[in-house]
Amino acid sequence: MSFEKITIVTPSYNQGRFLEQTILSVIGQQYPDLEYIIMDGGSTDNSVEIIKKYESHLAHWKSEKDRGQADALNKGFALATGRIFGWLNSDDFYLPGTLAFVAEQLDARQPELLFGNCLHFVDNQQRAYGSDVRSEHDKRDLRLADYIIQPSSFWTREAWLKAGVLDESLHFGFDWDWFIRAMKAGVAFKAEDRYLSAYRIHDEHKTAVGGDKRHIELASVLGRHVGSKYERMFLRCLARPTIAFSRKWLSLLRLTRFEPVLLKAAFPFLFRGFGQNEISDMMTML
Repeated sequence: MSFEKITIVTPSYNQGRFLEQTILSVIGQQYPDLEYIIMDGGSTDNSVEIIKKYESHLAHWKSEKDRGQADALNKGFALATGRIFGWLNSDDFYLPGTLAFVAEQLDARQPELLFGNCLHFVDNQQRAYGSDVRSEHDKRDLRLADYIIQPSSFWTREAWLKAGVLDESLHFGFDWDWFIRAMKAGVAFKAEDRYLSAYRIHDEHKTAVGGDKRHIELASVLGRHVGSKYERMFLRCLARPTIAFSRKWLSLLRLTRFEPVLLKAAFPFLFRGFGQNEISDMMTML
């Protein structure tokens, strides 16, 4: 097996309590040709102290104010010399053997993107759940539902060049937007059943604290890739508490598989002109 050079970028800001585990999960892969870059946004906690502790394992690191996560990542990938890329946020971590597996599956000469499964766990609680990205890939439209779990995704330099850099105007949906752009650019997508990373859910997690601001941004991603009709419908669902209430009860009654049919019957005007698969896909983003 040939070991293509892999570049991993970790963006971080004031997450010192998680950062060491993240770093150890990367360097602990013992991958023979690893380029690890950490872009810290000027943390005021113990993050820099932790980064310096592992400085000998890093190709580059910097701690300075940035314009957000996408900006930090773009700066990190601009320094990259690897042929395979990935990023790992400072509150997530890789599972053993991930990088060797990725190198074996990706053809670095081609524009390819690999995504695998991910273990989601709630910090300080005994709660965890998995994923089935292959099934989601087969049944969902990526433009309507972000089924790719970012820490378990990797791509070739050729894919990055084809799709372009991350959109720095986005703060919550820039990964989804980039995946869609990669798909539209003709990047080959490879879904894998293997679990590659662990995704930590905690009180300060950006997705958890994003609220309506996050959903409004996701609606804008829908608008730019599938049209204003979908953006408007998504925002109207967001503005109706009855939608959230109905979905909660459908979940409690274990009727989620019938959700598109029942929602369309209960709210015919709202969902007029939308197919059941489209409704199902977009509901995953609420």
